[in-house]
Amino acid sequence: MIIMKHKHLLLLAAVLLAAACTPRTKDLTLQTKVPARPAGQENVLGLTVPAMDTVRIGIVGIGARGSGAVSRLTYVPGTKITALCDVRPERVEWAQGVLASRGLPAAAGYSGDTEAFKALCERDDVDLVYICTDWIHHTPIALYAMEHGKNAAIEVPAATSMEEIWDLINTSERTRKHCMMLENCCYDFYELSCLAMAQAGVFGEVLHVEGAYCHNLDPYWNEYWNNWRLDFNQTHRGDVYPTHGLGPVAQVLGIHRGDRMKTLVAMDTKPANGPGRVEAKTGKPCEEFLNGAETTTLIRTENGKTISITHCTMTPRPYDRKYQIVGSEGYAAKYPVQQMCLRRSQLEQEANEQLLDQEKILSAEEMETLRQKYPNPMLTPELVELARTVGGHGGMDFLMDYRLIYCLRNGLPLDMDVYDLAEWCCLGPLGALSIENGNAPVEVPDFTRGAWNEKQGFSYAFAK
Repeated sequence: MIIMKHKHLLLLAAVLLAAACTPRTKDLTLQTKVPARPAGQENVLGLTVPAMDTVRIGIVGIGARGSGAVSRLTYVPGTKITALCDVRPERVEWAQGVLASRGLPAAAGYSGDTEAFKALCERDDVDLVYICTDWIHHTPIALYAMEHGKNAAIEVPAATSMEEIWDLINTSERTRKHCMMLENCCYDFYELSCLAMAQAGVFGEVLHVEGAYCHNLDPYWNEYWNNWRLDFNQTHRGDVYPTHGLGPVAQVLGIHRGDRMKTLVAMDTKPANGPGRVEAKTGKPCEEFLNGAETTTLIRTENGKTISITHCTMTPRPYDRKYQIVGSEGYAAKYPVQQMCLRRSQLEQEANEQLLDQEKILSAEEMETLRQKYPNPMLTPELVELARTVGGHGGMDFLMDYRLIYCLRNGLPLDMDVYDLAEWCCLGPLGALSIENGNAPVEVPDFTRGAWNEKQGFSYAFAK
């Protein structure tokens, strides 16, 4: 009897151990609220506004990014800068000097406080409010602009909370005005070429993509007005600057154009260098610094694809946007080196069993041949030459501005809509939610509220 009892105990222990080791099937994903679309509103997929012969622009924020915008926009056909705004009067005067140097009339100027933008948005001679302020003012200015009948273009990130994201979506839908985030990395020449190749099937089915913003900001922390960027990093977890890495690869996957981001998980390291940056700036010990030295976000899409996005601004690693496309038949990357890799069978080359790597890494000449064979329709020789001449991160900033104005002048849908803005910005607040709940999976809302599969694949609109 004693032996039998021991056997029963051993059997029970084995059952309990097996149960403990069995994977839990319960879905532990944190749910996120999708507010009901207000009555009378419709989605803004493919939104157009009446064509404009001349796009009259009001620029708010003339710091490092805004000053570049002032200069670039004077070279874009069909533009007129009618109003300028910055908290600092000297920045408005500087911008007036740029207009004068280009032989252009002076713009109305507004300055003095953080509410000065309202008078600019209320003007009758502004069609587009171009917003380049600190992050916390992006959404309030854009909302005010749309409420006053203006289209809004917002520097990155356009929104820093889920509340701001939904406010921008609802206001764009209700006012039927464009709300576009100025994601310049979507216009990098290499990324544009890889997008065209991916759409042509060169890499097979795209299964995984990666992006990043790894940029040591040590030389720049002191240049931000009122220390706003370091303050934001001190008080926020998650990827606070995700869009440079996410935007281009999201276009490759056709996010809300046949696929959508479904679930994300985020992790971060300890802050490490952050507290020291604050102490050096303020002269006081930093008791708390929330943003990790490095943050990684993993995303799974509705169609079973994966995305990896990294943020790192406080360690001395080389500048890196990563940009990787991993397909069933090929691979492309920009960092640390531009590289493409295809199966030898695609290139009609025989495999060599002595080689550890059976794939073919393309030479610079072979990559150029592919780019010529699969051109991006936007990259006409004339536009490429003009973009390189005007500049802005090698020309991609000018391409972004040119396409925005081109679409407005021709009454076409913009390359990036308010749902792109929402999807790319949500990594900050949703990543923080994941991190603060033990790196739990978090549901990514369908910001289109049911329309993510209506259009198949990303594309550019052109005038006929």
